[in-house]
Amino acid sequence: MLTPNEARALLDKALSFSKADEMEAVLRGGRSAYTRFGANSANTSGDREDLVIVIRAHIGRRSGAASTNATDERSLERAVRRAEEIARLRPEDPEQMPFVGKQEYVEIEGAFDQATYAADATMRAKGVAAIIGPAQGRNLVAAGLFDHAGSLEARANTRGNFGYHRSSFASLTTTVRTPDGTGSGWASNISHRLRDIDAQQVSARALEKAERSRNPIALEPGNYTVVLEPNAVGDLLGLMMGFFGARAADEGRSFFSRKGGGNRLGEKLFDERVHIYTDPQYAAAPGDPFDDEGLPTKRMDFVRNGVLENLIYSRYWAKKMSEETGRQIAPTPEPTNIIMAGGDATLDEMIRSTERGILVTRFWYIRLVDPRAILYTGLTRDGLFLIEKGRIKTAIKNFRFNESPVKMLRNIEAMSPPVRITGSERIGASRPVLAPALKVRDFSFTSLSDAV
Repeated sequence: MLTPNEARALLDKALSFSKADEMEAVLRGGRSAYTRFGANSANTSGDREDLVIVIRAHIGRRSGAASTNATDERSLERAVRRAEEIARLRPEDPEQMPFVGKQEYVEIEGAFDQATYAADATMRAKGVAAIIGPAQGRNLVAAGLFDHAGSLEARANTRGNFGYHRSSFASLTTTVRTPDGTGSGWASNISHRLRDIDAQQVSARALEKAERSRNPIALEPGNYTVVLEPNAVGDLLGLMMGFFGARAADEGRSFFSRKGGGNRLGEKLFDERVHIYTDPQYAAAPGDPFDDEGLPTKRMDFVRNGVLENLIYSRYWAKKMSEETGRQIAPTPEPTNIIMAGGDATLDEMIRSTERGILVTRFWYIRLVDPRAILYTGLTRDGLFLIEKGRIKTAIKNFRFNESPVKMLRNIEAMSPPVRITGSERIGASRPVLAPALKVRDFSFTSLSDAV
């Protein structure tokens, strides 16, 4: 874990070998460790430290990249020469932008936790034991992953820019199943601080869902009122954010494209309670001070009071649209966390207020069907329950859904406060996502699934 001065000296050394028109060097490194468990037994443990330097060279409108994890002068120079060689061989890119000039980056308070970075296998074993022991005691079978990491990213270029950032995260996830294979429960906890991980709480939630989900009955597919737990909401929210690009909207390729040309900025597209934003200084899930292009990140609303307020303009697209429209459009840094504000309802209150509906623990195998409608398909998993007259009545067989997060965010009836989600495919590990639980009407389930 290099200090800012050590990282800058290493990057400056690499840039000193440059013969390109301009060059950028990005340093990424740190430590990651994990313990994996299955069949009520810890079975794999790993611990990895690494340091990688990526060199990006610009020669005219051509670019090339090369990387190395050796930091001696000879290796650094070899990587620089390789990046320049690749740049000379590549065709010109008419959309290539120069590297950013000197930027001012705000330090993200609390993003790095030393205890999380330095934790050992004994600590992870205690967390795993807090799940395996109770599972064995209740004749259930647990599997999962406990991992944590501390990392740094530093970047410098020949135009005078330098940035440095450290971050950490810890995550504990488990799936608990009944021996007969008819019931399955899932729970997870994720944070940038290891001390926030509550293994006993994760264990209790997964065990309860596993036992409750035994011997599910089949319901007919159709449109149902649903109570979506935060991971289910966060998965669809995180995927939807990939469609907030201004270029696709301006070129007519997006849900956010306006008929007849242009985009839908300023239109009310969601329930008026929907507020989606990014804030790198958000204490519960800090982001990064810069994005992959080196632009300083900032707090920014994407949707407020249901109205589309901002789209993401790349540096190239902002420049092009400024030239075409005659008005100055600033590039938008990529968000390094995503937050959906919530309400004050609890999950139990949502269930009690539901005459007939379905409680969804999480989604799985989510895939895009129609990008213009932001329509996804996927499966429910690890705990699906019928709600009748404000109470959970029985476990039900899993469904396949075909639904758009846009419709989900239009049909809201109640919201809980937001929490950080792990995501079914670890979407919340690479970029923090915070989402509330939602009660939503008319959610579309299209067929049954025999998977648990």
